Amino acid sequence: MTNRNVVHVEIPAADQNKAGELYRELFGWKIVPMPEMNYVMWEAGDNSGGGFPQISEDSPAGRVTVYIDSEDVEADLKKARTLGGRVLHEKTEIPGMGWWGIFQDPDGNVLGVFQAMKGGA
Repeated sequence: MTNRNVVHVEIPAADQNKAGELYRELFGWKIVPMPEMNYVMWEAGDNSGGGFPQISEDSPAGRVTVYIDSEDVEADLKKARTLGGRVLHEKTEIPGMGWWGIFQDPDGNVLGVFQAMKGGA
């Protein structure tokens, strides 16, 4: 069995704070605005969580992105390519937290990989 767990889920929103209010009221999620990143984080009672990115070309409405735990984002993206996937976003650092990347599988599904920084948040 693998420990490649779901570690983050993004739900695009036109108004991230309004989306946060809706999910807080609906599900009781903890909502944490991060204006310096133009992002709003959410956390469920089981410590699962994610965020509300601004709707954009890269995060269109209706495309919920699931991020899977990674020990090496670059290696995962390379392997996704060799298996017929297409990398949509190369490895990028989130300062103080870790690195992420996004790929599309051969069927058009979009997933992300996230590698936590040792000692990071």
